[in-house]
Amino acid sequence: MRVLVIYGTQRKGSTYHITQRFLEKLCDGENDIKEFFLPKDSPNFCRGCFQCFTDNAKCPDYQYIKRILESMQEAELIIFTSPVYVYHVTGQMKAFLDHFGFQWMAHQPNETMFRKQALIISTAAGAGTKSTMKDIVDSFNFWGVARIHKYGVNVAAIDWDQVSNKKKIQIQNKVEKLAVKIKGKSKKVTPSLKVKGLFYIMRFMQRKFRFNEPDVKHWESHGWLGKKRPWKD
Repeated sequence: MRVLVIYGTQRKGSTYHITQRFLEKLCDGENDIKEFFLPKDSPNFCRGCFQCFTDNAKCPDYQYIKRILESMQEAELIIFTSPVYVYHVTGQMKAFLDHFGFQWMAHQPNETMFRKQALIISTAAGAGTKSTMKDIVDSFNFWGVARIHKYGVNVAAIDWDQVSNKKKIQIQNKVEKLAVKIKGKSKKVTPSLKVKGLFYIMRFMQRKFRFNEPDVKHWESHGWLGKKRPWKD
């Protein structure tokens, strides 16, 4: 399975180590894995210039976005990770997601997303994984990602070396079960009812209101305002 990983921090703590355990179960070798670390691989904040809504290649940070976007499109599974920072994703992960507003379904959705699975991994010393993962779920849903899996865990430690052996065994067992589930669904990935529902709502909006002409042209060029759908060949 070809996997892309976006790490919400460069720190290789509990979130990183759990992600590596998933990769061991999901991939046949290093050639199947592409990894990006934030903020190193996408260091800038979104400027709010709106260039991406006319042509995403005009984004001032396109030099960073382009290679990540291409890797995203090639992957069968995309993994986004973030430790809990004040009950939400890291600042660098939020800045990264802001750069991809153009591919929300309200604008210019990426057809490949409707055939992908995604996994969100979050860890905390205490609480907050649920709200942290929701930050990413919102983007995945509006990107049109077909199937979203989540794994959040409170590790009761500030570093992986301090996590108890009992907790590590529990984590490993859950990693193995979820990896089997993801691989089992990889043969035929179809969008959830929620994603399909969002698509039809946005399709109605594009047909009726035509707020942004580049968005309308994008939908028209794919045939989505007619009978074609992004999850069908």
